[in-house]
Amino acid sequence: MKLAIHKSLGSFSERWINYCDENDISYKIVNCYDSDIVKQLDDCNALLWHYHHANFTDSIMAKQLLFALEQSGKSVYPNSNTTWYFDDKIGQKYLLEAIDIPFVDTHVFYNKKEACSWIKTQDFPKVFKLRGGAGSINVKLLKSKREGLRYAKKAFAKGFKKYNGWIPFRDKFKKFTKGNESGLNVIKAFGRMLIPTEFMKYSPRERGYLYIQEFCAGNDSDIRVIVVGKRAFAIKRLVRENDFRASGSGHILYSKEEFDIRCIAMAFELNKKLKTQSLAIDFVFDSSDNPIIIEISYGWHVKGYDSCPGYWDNDLNWVEGKFDPYGWMIENLTKESSL
Repeated sequence: MKLAIHKSLGSFSERWINYCDENDISYKIVNCYDSDIVKQLDDCNALLWHYHHANFTDSIMAKQLLFALEQSGKSVYPNSNTTWYFDDKIGQKYLLEAIDIPFVDTHVFYNKKEACSWIKTQDFPKVFKLRGGAGSINVKLLKSKREGLRYAKKAFAKGFKKYNGWIPFRDKFKKFTKGNESGLNVIKAFGRMLIPTEFMKYSPRERGYLYIQEFCAGNDSDIRVIVVGKRAFAIKRLVRENDFRASGSGHILYSKEEFDIRCIAMAFELNKKLKTQSLAIDFVFDSSDNPIIIEISYGWHVKGYDSCPGYWDNDLNWVEGKFDPYGWMIENLTKESSL
C-alpha cells in the first residue's frame, strides 16, 4: 500500500504526513498541478488532496482529476460522494431537499422578474448568499423588500464579485481591536484589497441567479458537526458582535455539554445517506427549537478543531480524549483500497 499526498500549507496534508511517518505508512509527495500527475501516480494505490475552494487552480481542475482517478480504480480523498457539492450552495439545496433532510427554507431564482415578484410578497429579513464562499464571506442579511429588490436587480445585471476583500479585512480588524486577531493578519487582509490573489483576478462575477435563505432568528451561535467514517466531533461558534453570522467569528466553544445530541444524530444520518468520507454540517435551530441544516462542506480549518475534548461514535456514545481525524481518513482509505 502506497499513498500519494498533495502537500499544501494549512491543509490536512501536514497531519496526513505526520500520521504516515508515525505509523510507517509508505507515501510520496506529489504536485497535483503537474501535467503528468496521472503518470506519477502509477505506483500509488490512493491520492489524498485537501483542495481549497479559494484556490483558482483547484476550482477548475481538482474535482475533474479526482473523478478521473476514481474511474481508473484508485482510491481518492475526497471522492465524488464527498465533494461534488462542495462550495456549491445551489447543489446543496437540491441535494438536501431531495433526500428529505431538515434544511432551512431556501429559494433560488434564475429569472429577474420571478425573483422580484417573489420578493414583493415576502416578509424580511432574509439571508442572501452567493453559491460559493466560506467563513460567512458572500453572506448578507437583507433587512427589507427594498434591499431585496436591489440585490435581485444586481444579481441579473453586473452581478457580484466572488471575493470582496473589504469584508474579511473589516472582520479581522474588529477581532484585532478586541485582542482576538494578530496585527499581521490584519495587514495581510488589507494587502489583499490592494494586490488581488489569482482567485480574485480570474474568477468571473456571480450573476444570473438569486439565492435566498429564510432567516432563523434567535440563534446566538451555530453548531458544526464533522463526521469522519463512524465518528463525529463538533464545535459551537458564537455569532459576531452586532451581527448574525457565526462562521468565521473565531469565538468557539468545545465542551460536550454545548451540543444538542439531535445534531449529532442527524449528522450521522446525513452522512449515511450521502456515503461521504468526511462531512462538515452547520446547524442552527428553527422557531420550534428543532435543529436544521444551513450548509454542508467536506473540509474545515485544521487548527480550529484541535481543542475538541472528545468525539461520538455512531451509536452516540461519547469518547473522551484527544483524537486524530486525519489518521481516521487514512485508516478508512486504506480499508477502501484493500477491498
